[in-house]
Amino acid sequence: MRWRRNTLPAVLAAALSVLPPGRRNGFSHGGPTAVTEDSLSGAGGTAPAPDRPEPPSVSGPGERGAHTAAGRPDTGSAPGEPRQRLRAWAELLRVSALFSVPGDALAGAAAVGRRPGRGTALAIGASLCLYEAGMALNDWADRDEDAVDRPHRPIPSGRISPAAALGAAGVLTAAGLALAARAGRPALTVATGLAATVWAYDLHLKHTKAGPAAMAAARSLDLLLGATATATGGTSAPDNVAAATPSGLPACLPALPAALVLGAHTYGVTAVSRHETQGGSTGTPLAVLATTTALAAAVLRESGGRAPGGPGTTRAEGDAGPVARRLDAGPLGKVTDPVRLLAITLTGAYLRTAGPPLLHAALNPSPPLTQRAVGGGIRAMIPLQAALTARAGAPVTALAVMGLVPLARSLARKVSLT
Repeated sequence: MRWRRNTLPAVLAAALSVLPPGRRNGFSHGGPTAVTEDSLSGAGGTAPAPDRPEPPSVSGPGERGAHTAAGRPDTGSAPGEPRQRLRAWAELLRVSALFSVPGDALAGAAAVGRRPGRGTALAIGASLCLYEAGMALNDWADRDEDAVDRPHRPIPSGRISPAAALGAAGVLTAAGLALAARAGRPALTVATGLAATVWAYDLHLKHTKAGPAAMAAARSLDLLLGATATATGGTSAPDNVAAATPSGLPACLPALPAALVLGAHTYGVTAVSRHETQGGSTGTPLAVLATTTALAAAVLRESGGRAPGGPGTTRAEGDAGPVARRLDAGPLGKVTDPVRLLAITLTGAYLRTAGPPLLHAALNPSPPLTQRAVGGGIRAMIPLQAALTARAGAPVTALAVMGLVPLARSLARKVSLT
């Protein structure tokens, strides 16, 4: 037994002496890197154990080694870079909030009594471009402030350069105006006013008392853009309202009440967002909660719309006439009416989405809860648009708008709304 103890080390030493020098640490020099099996290394046996020397780089000219000098996989290859850049742009443009945009044009189309068509699609495209232009311009204008309060954002973190963000804002604005021009001169006029409002808000009005009003005007103009493009874009029928007026702008007047409701909601969300980084405001969330309740009542209140079959009423409007008459039967109408019941349900969804976060922010005005209230206000725009659409007598379009909610919710888990 003593002989075995004395001779075992000698045998091991002799065995090691006959191995090539490069194999003693488990790595083959000059050939493919050998993998050291070590379940404690934290990488499933593919990383060297902490008490072993680091493997040298084995890459030849023009090749990337399997490991860097630090013993970790080489991330210099661009497989992860495109995905990271794409995520940075998604954060800059707030793509999770994009689903709150198409409902503007669809609600505008319903408000003028038209079915969505080519003009509506062009208005949606223009709205998306102008919305994203505003997001990029917003972060460009706030880059110094974000460097202190929100350094994780794409520009202060260095993932996107300020010049790239400003360039994107310009290109997206031009694209939005070009799409609006395809829908006709009246739509281009409204889109130009919308673009001017967005740029004025981001560059100057945001930090003034006129900031919330400017943002509310932008959202109202977006709904009016959809109404105008739907009523005048790509149609030449005799019953086109634009035929009687050179500008075609009166065609969107029936959508003005819906635009004001949506603008008032946007005003409240913007007012709350002015405290999202510092918190501390209790009165603002409470006031906005009261406004939200009043807007819900306004959506369900009897409207004084055009009488079906009157002058300027299209065939599509005439088809929607019986539905509109049923909706106008009293403050809540006949709750047994399926269309009326849909409008009530969608209005309740609006209150359910916007109300609780505002109440929580009022009870505890901390930055996280205030930001959650802003996010809830943005998400609540979709059921509000759907309720306005159903209120105008377009239940199918309203359900289509509401179908954007799960898409917005799933994307919001990946990219923040604020």
